[in-house]
Amino acid sequence: MTDPVGAFVHYLEIERDASAHTIRCYRADLEQFRAFLARQDDRSFAAVDARAIRAYLAWLHSLGLDRASVARKLAAVRSCFRFLARRGVVARNPGREVGAPRLPRKLVSFLPIDETHALLDGPTAPLRDRAILELLYATGLRVSELAGLDLDDVDRAGGTVPVLGKGRKERAVPFGAAAADALDAYLAERGEAPGPLFRNARGGRLSVRSLYTIVRTRARAAGITRRVSPHTLRHTFATHMLDAGADLRLIQDLLGHSRLSTTQRYTHVSTDQLMRVYDAAHPRSK
Repeated sequence: MTDPVGAFVHYLEIERDASAHTIRCYRADLEQFRAFLARQDDRSFAAVDARAIRAYLAWLHSLGLDRASVARKLAAVRSCFRFLARRGVVARNPGREVGAPRLPRKLVSFLPIDETHALLDGPTAPLRDRAILELLYATGLRVSELAGLDLDDVDRAGGTVPVLGKGRKERAVPFGAAAADALDAYLAERGEAPGPLFRNARGGRLSVRSLYTIVRTRARAAGITRRVSPHTLRHTFATHMLDAGADLRLIQDLLGHSRLSTTQRYTHVSTDQLMRVYDAAHPRSK
């Protein structure tokens, strides 16, 4: 195999149907690894061992990269060598012999109920912006998923939106009355022409960056001092659902997480609900 990186990227694109963003990130990380090997001793991928990969990680640390970035680059190397081992290019995956950096557990950022209401019911916002906020909070969609919605995607009668998430996995996410009302008001102004659901001033699709700007602007207008992003509303959706007693696996399905462990990040932020249940149920809690 003359170009192992190219073969792996082709595999991701054709066989795994990975997103353009995923392919771009994997290619960049692996090209960086290949450049590192060339600067060391021009070692081929077939001759790479665990020591070479550890040297690469040490070099990344010397550049000042944080542990999360180093772990991501190691994951790219491991995935590539797993592919090469399955194709018989290498005898084994040397990346399996290299431990990943231990990552600090990140606290999930979310809005409490009062600030959520302040954001959604706050100062008068354009109908489009209000519909964006309501739909983000009602569905927990990723910002890229919201940006990619077309009008024809939305089942307004059934109150659901079909979403093509990470890994090209499809899921249907419901939304409630408040989001439906905001969406109807916006569409009465926008019109029923097909195309992007949320448009910019030129009639094109709103970009992810524009959605971040809209959410930040509306949060400031509502008097919220903390940093708020579309992802904050995704976390808020999951946390409030969990606090209200929703099953963790249901939340996993709604968020489009492939692993339950990813969804379990939200369990540690629900202490208030835990204490309420404990106080109500335990005979010696009073």
